[in-house]
Amino acid sequence: MSYFTLKSGEKLYYEDRGQGPETLIMMHGWTNSHEVFLKPAELLQKQARCIMFDYRGHSGSKMANSGNPTMETLAADLNELIQGLSLSNITLLGWSMGAGVALNYVRLYGCDSLKQIILCDMTPKQLNDEEWKLGLYQGRYTKENMERDANKDFYTLYKDFAIGAIPKLGKIPGFLLKRPLKKRLADCDESVLKSLAASMKTQDNRPAVGQITVPVTYFYADPGSLFSPELADWYKEHIAAPYRAVCFRNSTHMLVIDYPEKFAEEVSTVLRS
Repeated sequence: MSYFTLKSGEKLYYEDRGQGPETLIMMHGWTNSHEVFLKPAELLQKQARCIMFDYRGHSGSKMANSGNPTMETLAADLNELIQGLSLSNITLLGWSMGAGVALNYVRLYGCDSLKQIILCDMTPKQLNDEEWKLGLYQGRYTKENMERDANKDFYTLYKDFAIGAIPKLGKIPGFLLKRPLKKRLADCDESVLKSLAASMKTQDNRPAVGQITVPVTYFYADPGSLFSPELADWYKEHIAAPYRAVCFRNSTHMLVIDYPEKFAEEVSTVLRS
């Protein structure tokens, strides 16, 4: 077990696995943890040094919960980790909220420490409007939905999100679903989750996409769940650097869990390139 101490004094849990020549940082999604990448990391250890960490307020970093962290806070934490571990020439992989962290990192710190980026099933702008239909819930989530959500209890909001990410959960009776979802929430600090969710929903990272100067690979689910597969084409049109898209067919938003071997294989292909 390893902890990285931030300048604030708070500690982030991280794991550093593998002795391969490449450097791979793998960033998880909202309410998740580094554990989502354990299987892919196991398969990639000969090819890369795999660094996985828990965001503040999440799992092993649950006690790092002061203030009201934003997506910019997580990008700053990532920058501290990169500088503190003296990392360079990094393949930066972000799944779900982790992709949002990657875009915030590019916006705030540029691409000098990066070799390439892998974005996994995430939109640069969650709120949909008249001119943007590639946000959360495949174009159906708007500012009005966000305002209505403000009156819901947190468990109900999380349940809706979980069913959106994994549609088959909607077929499970509520009383059976409640226990595993509550367990997941218990591994996190609720105030941090709320603060990060609010920050994500109000961000527009489309300009940051245009700032990327290293090659990008986009992993996406088809037919999709939280986000539309059409995002793959949008990224192609707006990323000036070399770009490639990888489709995970018959997958949900949880593509790293649905197909861990394929996920590792596709990451391996990126590392070799």
